[in-house]
Order: sequence, then C-alpha cells, then structure tokens
Amino acid sequence: MSAPAPKRESLLLNLVFNIAVPMLILSKLSDRLGSMNALLLALAFPLGYGVFDFWRRRSVNFVSGLGFFSTLATGGLGLMRLEPFWFAVKEACVPALIGIAVLISQRTKRPLVRQFLLNEQVINLPRVNAALDERRMRDAFDDLLAASSLLLATSFFLSAFLNFALARYLITAMPDTPEFNAQYGRMLGWSWPVIVLPSMAMMMFALWRLVKGLEQMTGLKLDEILHAPPAKADGR
Repeated sequence: MSAPAPKRESLLLNLVFNIAVPMLILSKLSDRLGSMNALLLALAFPLGYGVFDFWRRRSVNFVSGLGFFSTLATGGLGLMRLEPFWFAVKEACVPALIGIAVLISQRTKRPLVRQFLLNEQVINLPRVNAALDERRMRDAFDDLLAASSLLLATSFFLSAFLNFALARYLITAMPDTPEFNAQYGRMLGWSWPVIVLPSMAMMMFALWRLVKGLEQMTGLKLDEILHAPPAKADGR
C-alpha cells in the first residue's frame, strides 16, 4: 500500500491565522495590551499556524520557511524600533527572494516551479511523464517549464512591488506605538485585495498556460492531466 499524499493546506485557516486574527489583535487590542504585547501576540498566530500545518501535513516548503523568518523579522523590526521605511523593505524582500529563487532553481535538478505549479497532488505526473516520453516531447516540455518559471517569478516580483508600495503608503508611525499596530492591521486587511488577488491571478495564468501546453504536448485531456477528486465512501 502506497503512502497517502500529504494533505493540502487549508486556504481558510491560512487566511484566518495569517491575516484576520493578527489584523483584529493589532487594531482592537493595542490600547488594552500595550503596543508591543499586542504585536507579539499577533505574530504568535502565523507562527503557531506554521507549526500546526507542518505537524498536520508533515511537509515543509521553501515559501513556508521564508514566511516563518518574515514573521520573525517583523517582530525584530518592532523591537529595534527602526524607521517605517525598513519595514516596507522587509515586506518586499520575502516575495522578491522567492522570485529570485524560482529563477535560480530553474538551473538545478529541482526547480521550484514544480512545487508551485507542477504539483503531484494536482497533476497526474506519472501519466503526463509517460505521454511526454512516448511522444518525445521532453525538450519542448522543458522549454514550457522555463517559460512558466518566468511567469511565476514575475508574480512574486509584482507582489514585492505591491508589498513595498502598500507598506510605504500605510505605515508612517514608529514601531512600539498603538499607531504603528493599527496601521499594520490595516495593511494586513488591504493585503488581500491589493496584493494577493493580482499575484494569484498571474499565478493562475501561469498554471493555465502550463496545463494548455501539456494538453498539446501529451495529447491528454484536462481530466486526464489533473487528478480526479477522491470518491466519497458512500459512493454518492
């Protein structure tokens, strides 16, 4: 019996623990708890979620590690009371580093585009690889993967620019103040429509382009390329 595939990350839990709860703590509890205590409590939720997700899925990826250190950096900037400009730089650094890593990894044996887009939990890789080898399309597939890496990296660079711009616009107060925590809470609230949605749209376009290319190269239909959803136990 083969080992079960790792569970997929819950988008709802991701949003609640990484955006909603920290935003509420920073915007509503800063006066009651103190600005630094509220900031540390808010940071505990994304950190705790990262540990819980690792325990539940037993898998760690590059982005999760960067997200963990990004959260630590946020707390460190608050403790050091650096200028708001450096907070904006930190917000831009994480997605920018991911974009650079995507491009660099394309020259290695384990390109990150495979983790983001060519994921075995979504795509039926054994069937796709067999069809590519049978039709001798491996070189063309490598070119498609390189183009997909470029699109994926661009989505992270866009996220970096939007992160920096949003932080510079909203964060004007010094750390360890109620004003900073309230501004940080507003930034978390605006990050979904301003940053996440455009970046996700570009990433979905990259995935769509990859799947369409696979259809042409392998001769497989979409439902043959993607894994079928698991059947329910009662057969309904």
